[in-house]
Amino acid sequence: VIHHPKDEVTVAICGKYVSLHDAYKSIMEALSHGGFANQTKVNFKWVSSDKLSKGDISQILGKDIDAILVPGGFGERGADGKIAAAKYAREHNIPYFGICFGMQMAVLEAAQNLANIEDASSTEFGPTKEPVIALMTEWMSEGELQVRREGGNMGGTLRLGAYKCKLDKNSKTYKAYQQDIISERHRHRYEVNMNYRKIIESTGLYFVGLSEDGLLPEIVERKDHPWFIATQFHPELKSRPFEPHPLFVSFIKAALDYKSKK
Repeated sequence: VIHHPKDEVTVAICGKYVSLHDAYKSIMEALSHGGFANQTKVNFKWVSSDKLSKGDISQILGKDIDAILVPGGFGERGADGKIAAAKYAREHNIPYFGICFGMQMAVLEAAQNLANIEDASSTEFGPTKEPVIALMTEWMSEGELQVRREGGNMGGTLRLGAYKCKLDKNSKTYKAYQQDIISERHRHRYEVNMNYRKIIESTGLYFVGLSEDGLLPEIVERKDHPWFIATQFHPELKSRPFEPHPLFVSFIKAALDYKSKK
């Protein structure tokens, strides 16, 4: 049986590797899976995050987009553009999905523009007075604090593979998953600094998913926005055509809702 899509939406993928679409192959597939579940064709609009930090963001993104996705990435280049994309989505009530680095940039956007932490940054970009995003430098090992230093074994500092996450039951994320403990795949080195939780949440961006021990933020979500969710993990890696990832299903549904109200 062939099901023809009833609708279509356009998702702006704001990344720094957009000249090579295959860099985001898993995300493209997961977005399409979310479309299948909603009987919706998903179109991609490729947007260079480098350009977003320099030009008129409303013109660059255009009026044809129905949602914004900021994917993962390493390094400082393009970061300002990704922060600008998160700000634009927040201010215009456009569905926003941040993945890995895209979550960190959403947190920095809230810190810089709403919490007025001017120096809010990531230690990935260099030394900072306000390390809102920082290296995973401390682990508990056999009851003692173990320190892994910058410049050490880089592979050893990655949080890699599957980790469990506990969800806030009063969140859109929980509504999508319909379960309070989830397991998702990770590949990153930096984390949102839990010491900034109170001030970040005062801006309306809530930490709705935490690691099982409660020490590491896994998911942030705006409760004053139709759909603004960002994850430290990579949900696209577990999506399948006949088992679409619940967050991608929910994201495309939000894009449809946004389009219907234009």
